[in-house]
Amino acid sequence: MKTHTIVIVEDHILLSQAIASLVDSFKDFSVLYTCKNGKELLTKLKTPKNIPDIILMDVNMPILNGIETTEIIKNEYPEIKVIALSVEENDVTIIKMLKAGAKGYLLKDVEKDVLELALIETIKNGYYHTKDVSNILINSLNDDDSGKVQLKDREIEFIIHTCSEMTYKEIAEKMFLSPKTIDGYRDNLFQKLNVKNRIGLVLYAIKNGIYKL
Repeated sequence: MKTHTIVIVEDHILLSQAIASLVDSFKDFSVLYTCKNGKELLTKLKTPKNIPDIILMDVNMPILNGIETTEIIKNEYPEIKVIALSVEENDVTIIKMLKAGAKGYLLKDVEKDVLELALIETIKNGYYHTKDVSNILINSLNDDDSGKVQLKDREIEFIIHTCSEMTYKEIAEKMFLSPKTIDGYRDNLFQKLNVKNRIGLVLYAIKNGIYKL
């Protein structure tokens, strides 16, 4: 008997069926049911027997999207772990999903073995990150000088704004600085904090209490 249940939230029916078939082929996982959007999922979750271990959540869906749905699940069903499974790979979308409570973020063209590993690791450790995000976390956690980094007030302000949905241009306007100066803040912080992108800044901010979810 399979030990862990999965729910798939995906508005494209054929893709949803394909993912379900794939998950059902895994040794320890079975699909409990599928949903077309967040609203349908939240209705299902009101019944105790419909509570899964993990939800594979699309991001862009009609009626109630993956980001909004994940945030509701984090607050109302904290025992459920959400992994984003999306075609979206831009920093802003990934940041939104992480802030909403997703425990992992995978692209829909992910290899079968990686998807199974993501499910196993999420059950075991509570989260799973792709190679890029894992490298950011490892660098942040293993940086012996991380506690010695001195940040200026304006750098902290910039990092806080980075955790929002604002573009770098909008951050420049908010801080009354030129886009070129903001680019300088960003590049300097990437080097100072040993991170590679905006996701790294957000993770650093959360880890060090600069930004609270």
